[in-house]
Amino acid sequence: MKRRFVKMHGLGNDFVLIDTRADGWIPDVSVIRSLGDRRRGIGFDQLLVIEQAPGHVAGYRIFNADGSPAGQCGNGVRCVARWLADRGELERSGTLVGPGGPVGIEIAADHHEVTVDMGEPVLNPDEIPFVGHAAPTPNELVHEERTVEFVALSMGNPHAVIRCSDLGDGLIPRLAAGLQQDSRFPEGVNVGFLQVRAPDQVGLRVIERGVGETPACGSGACAAVVAGRLLEILGPAVRVALPGGELRISWKGPGETVRMTGPAAYAFEGEFDA
Repeated sequence: MKRRFVKMHGLGNDFVLIDTRADGWIPDVSVIRSLGDRRRGIGFDQLLVIEQAPGHVAGYRIFNADGSPAGQCGNGVRCVARWLADRGELERSGTLVGPGGPVGIEIAADHHEVTVDMGEPVLNPDEIPFVGHAAPTPNELVHEERTVEFVALSMGNPHAVIRCSDLGDGLIPRLAAGLQQDSRFPEGVNVGFLQVRAPDQVGLRVIERGVGETPACGSGACAAVVAGRLLEILGPAVRVALPGGELRISWKGPGETVRMTGPAAYAFEGEFDA
């Protein structure tokens, strides 16, 4: 059977969207890995499966390139929203339903930028899940005789945020691997390296679980700003510079939701045998 797909990206963080609302089909792990192969398949960081969500425009599931499920994907949500809006299925604002529940959407007039209400950050270690101190109390990772501090939280998926002075530090990939293999994160973790340049401007690199380093990570940008706010080093509105471009994140503080604004763009579309 032939299935249509659309390839999209948010600042280079790339996705394949498939619409399974007609029959409820969910690809298994082997299919996801095959499609995600950048040499023999289509290639993507995450697969976004659009499905029925009674009472809402649509729902979506998220799968990493290795076939594992993800709880949230900020860049991916923007792509789903733009795709639905371009088809006339979503107005300038609305609600989509992801693995973590409803997500509020606001779409620019030209559909090129999307603002997503990412919900409140989760700081309770049991809910992240994480075995350690709740944010903003730092936790420690000892790796190759170097000790670094990180803040743990969830934006629908677990994140560890490490403040650093040099985003070109060659130890970054190894530190990320150390945390992703750390038993304190029983479901794995996305690791963000945060460089504060001003109270309203930061640089960020994110190594995602099940994927590796991506040009941009929406939930990672949100987690980094939340961590910076809790540590009292960032203001309520921050421009986050990632390798793929810039996201705008705002968070007033505990009890408030995090809002993310950024672009959503098309790459190409086609079909595959399923």
